[in-house]
Amino acid sequence: MPAFYKIDKQRNLVLSTGSGFVTKEEVFTHQDQILKDPDFDPSFSELANFAELTETDIGIGDLRGIAQSDVFSIHSRRAIIVKGDVAFGFAKIFEVYRQLAGAGGIRVFRTLDEAWDWLLPPGAVSTLRPPETGAGTSGSPPE
Repeated sequence: MPAFYKIDKQRNLVLSTGSGFVTKEEVFTHQDQILKDPDFDPSFSELANFAELTETDIGIGDLRGIAQSDVFSIHSRRAIIVKGDVAFGFAKIFEVYRQLAGAGGIRVFRTLDEAWDWLLPPGAVSTLRPPETGAGTSGSPPE
């Protein structure tokens, strides 16, 4: 499955990534795995990096179900990273569905750096945030 997550309990943060071809079934499985993880708390923030997503079978109609089954609290801070206009539009629709459910802390970004800057307060360092390289960050999952 091209979906991955890691929990940084110290920072109350979940890093999720999706790459390649991701199916709607994989998204629901991913949500279920996070929910069942003993280190997870629904109040945690999330950085969801879909910049390496190449294709999906998720349709606009599926976004409502994904948003309704979301495992994070409506108070969680969530940053979604995407590339391309179509992916950006889909992520914005997901954001709107979550906002309709009362979630106000979701933002969509095109770069990892912008997402980190919005997600983490100034001076905060996550064990999941890649070190500054000066040349940008790839957004690859941590080892």
